[in-house]
Amino acid sequence: MKKIVVEGHRGYCAKYPENTLVSFAAAMELGVDAIEFDVWLTTDKVPVLMHDANALRTCGKNVLLSSLSLAQVKELSPIYEEKFGDTYKNQGITVPTLEELLILCKEKRPDIWLGVEIKEYTEENVDLTIALLKKYGFFEHCYFYAFNARIIRYIKEKYNGRTMGYPDFQMKEFEAGSYNYYDEIGLNLNIVKSEVFPIFMAKGLPVHMYCADTEEDVQLFINQGADLITANDPVPLLKVLGRL
Repeated sequence: MKKIVVEGHRGYCAKYPENTLVSFAAAMELGVDAIEFDVWLTTDKVPVLMHDANALRTCGKNVLLSSLSLAQVKELSPIYEEKFGDTYKNQGITVPTLEELLILCKEKRPDIWLGVEIKEYTEENVDLTIALLKKYGFFEHCYFYAFNARIIRYIKEKYNGRTMGYPDFQMKEFEAGSYNYYDEIGLNLNIVKSEVFPIFMAKGLPVHMYCADTEEDVQLFINQGADLITANDPVPLLKVLGRL
């Protein structure tokens, strides 16, 4: 069996609040090869980590992350009460900055790979994010993700970053030739199970498949030729790969 990269989605988000330092630390301790996270900028231009544009789902506050300063972002409580109840309440869990995550990675797992999803589709977000990645020595250990073809092209042309885009029908600002800026392609479980799957495999790119949280789905991804598999719960994936 070829070496498959195991990536924790938003850390270890099946068991811990997503995109938080506790989630990332748990994923690294579990033994994943990579962690995936999502980057936005605050009004004072600090890269911070959250999946949604709005803090409502995970923080219970109906506010756009990009409308807040770092100080205001740090007042949010990303403990995802709808999913976890009071489990993580009063534990000092905050929305992390990218820099806080990189410091954690440097301490715990300097070998970790980073799946850097650019969620705010601006060149400034890319520039500030990559500056930090280079500062902490992680740039060469990154996959850069975006559902925006212009951003993928910018990362590739300006920085020659290792890019992973998605099928054209999922992308914003996709143009003829956008696939030329992909190093790899990301396919979700529904696409892998669909009749269009062979079209994207035929492009000959390394394939990231997401998300496999059961042993059955893990086996499907392996059988279909995944190079990297993302999981909300990496345990079934690590078990099937014989790594637990």
